[in-house]
Amino acid sequence: MTHIRFLDAAGAVSAEVDAPAGSRLLDVAQAAGQPLEGTCEGQMACSTCHVVVAAEDFVRLPPASDNEEDLLDLAAHVSRTSRLACQIWLDGTLDTLTVRMPGAARDMTGR
Repeated sequence: MTHIRFLDAAGAVSAEVDAPAGSRLLDVAQAAGQPLEGTCEGQMACSTCHVVVAAEDFVRLPPASDNEEDLLDLAAHVSRTSRLACQIWLDGTLDTLTVRMPGAARDMTGR
């Protein structure tokens, strides 16, 4: 299990949940009522599931693919620890994970 702490755009805790290994962060966030649209339904075709990962957790994640990096270039409020929630799979190696919701999202799919 991974204990996930969700922060709102201002940095306040908005939810804390435990998720089993094999879960995708986008699905966990949506189930916890977080404002991640995921317009492309996790197909890595938009940036509406952009999150900012806490620095101490970011270094423990596998690196982003070139495709993910390209989509993050289009996201609003990107930071050096930004990731797409659809590309973060909880594999059981993380005990905890803290992610902050960005202040806005851009839907580049035209939906």
